[in-house]
Amino acid sequence: MAIVEEVPDYIQVFSDGSVKRFGPPTVAPSLESNNGYRSKDVFIDKSKGVTARIFLPDNAMGSSDFLPVLVYFHGGGFCIGSTTWIGYHHFLGDLSVTSKCIVVSVDYRLAPENRLPIAYEDCFSSLAWLSDQVGKEPFLKQADLSRVFLSGDSAGGNITHNVALRAMEFGVKNVRIGGLMLIHPYFGTEKRTELEMSDGANIEVQMNDLFWRLSLPEGSNRDHFSCNFETAEVSAAVWNKFPPVVVYVAGLDFLKERGVLYCEFLKKRGIKVMLVEAKEESHVYHVFHPESEATRTLQCQMREFMNHNCY
Repeated sequence: MAIVEEVPDYIQVFSDGSVKRFGPPTVAPSLESNNGYRSKDVFIDKSKGVTARIFLPDNAMGSSDFLPVLVYFHGGGFCIGSTTWIGYHHFLGDLSVTSKCIVVSVDYRLAPENRLPIAYEDCFSSLAWLSDQVGKEPFLKQADLSRVFLSGDSAGGNITHNVALRAMEFGVKNVRIGGLMLIHPYFGTEKRTELEMSDGANIEVQMNDLFWRLSLPEGSNRDHFSCNFETAEVSAAVWNKFPPVVVYVAGLDFLKERGVLYCEFLKKRGIKVMLVEAKEESHVYHVFHPESEATRTLQCQMREFMNHNCY
């Protein structure tokens, strides 16, 4: 079998359609307390293999208080990534403690075997699952569905936006989305940004082009609405219900301009949006360095956003 597409150290796609993925070490969940939180894996849809990892902070144990819920979508260009990756596990577990919230990290189906919009469908279905499981799943018995937040990094930031659009259009029983937190969101267009055309960006651009080729519907280009948010047909009624948004960008990330453009796009539609920059950091630094000072700062910023929008 010949390799027809490849991102070295991340993914290989073979001529027969099979896929081999590479990744960092993984971590198993633990019902025992570890670093101030407990975790467990659950099925959202067993027939489709969609799972989630739930993080419950110890500081909520024994309390009668209801907690906000953060639903998180991992990154990876829609083609790689997992809730089990060590960086995601530690970042989200620590975030649950810092923010005193329940975190539901969704493992959606990956491209190219499952091209978009399947990731959107899987992640949107996690909200209905959440509504159904409150009162049934022990880790969710303190979940306050009037304070649900959506977040994700890179492709997960893209998913956050698209799941929110669906939630505003179709609604989710008993679930109120208080805000969106997009970390280094992964968007694109056929037209390049200045950073994407800059010296030294060629390797990243080629890698991202490959991920888009593998994840977009067959025959689509980067102006498909999944990639180019400006081409999506969204009614005024949906924008009128769209929740507050914070977009985190990294100063050394060549995708930074995409996050800035997304903020400007939302502002023109009357959405309350805030841009926060980590000037000396790179793309998804919180996953590669979950215990860094910059990551701790990001977790505190996310806590403040949730606290401010818990009304």
